[in-house]
Amino acid sequence: MPKPITHIQSRCVPLHRDHVDTDQIIAARFLKVTSRKGLGEHAFADFRYNEDGSPNLDFVLNNPKFAHGRILVAGHNFGCGSSREHAPWALVDYGFEAIIASSFADIFCNNALKNGLVLVELPEAVVTKLRNDVEANPALSVLIDVESQTVAIENEPLHHFEIGSFWKTCLLKGLDQVGYTLSFSEHIATHEAQARLFPVVAS
Repeated sequence: MPKPITHIQSRCVPLHRDHVDTDQIIAARFLKVTSRKGLGEHAFADFRYNEDGSPNLDFVLNNPKFAHGRILVAGHNFGCGSSREHAPWALVDYGFEAIIASSFADIFCNNALKNGLVLVELPEAVVTKLRNDVEANPALSVLIDVESQTVAIENEPLHHFEIGSFWKTCLLKGLDQVGYTLSFSEHIATHEAQARLFPVVAS
């Protein structure tokens, strides 16, 4: 079960790439596992490592200035490609708690939210400026408030983001889809009891 998330305050990791697909997030060769644990070390593997396995020092995740960032600031159409749920698994296992981008692929969006990964969609100009500001000042901190659906960035007005009421409830209460259904167990039991008292007779 995901943990309840009311707000996230963290430094950020700027990823200056659009159309990052799920194969780039976690390559197919790493999908032969039954556990999501350990997938984080393979997140963005083809960007993070050279062909000889050594770290690619030009990639942002290998830059110690951004080592403590739990918010990934990405580009347009993040998470496109296949429907593999391993992509958000790898991001969460790496340590990311939220992603800010100008747009997300629909299937990735659902997979991420049901794994407790907060997705924040903001205007492209805001996202681009944030990436550049973080690049210039890695200590810059961002506060994401799920309850109020706002993002607080230093020296800027609050930015509002949209999130469906179902997913917002799940994030705030730490529920997955099954847990959300079970939260109505008393109502379900009442309905079943009434159905037994007044069975429907087929005509």
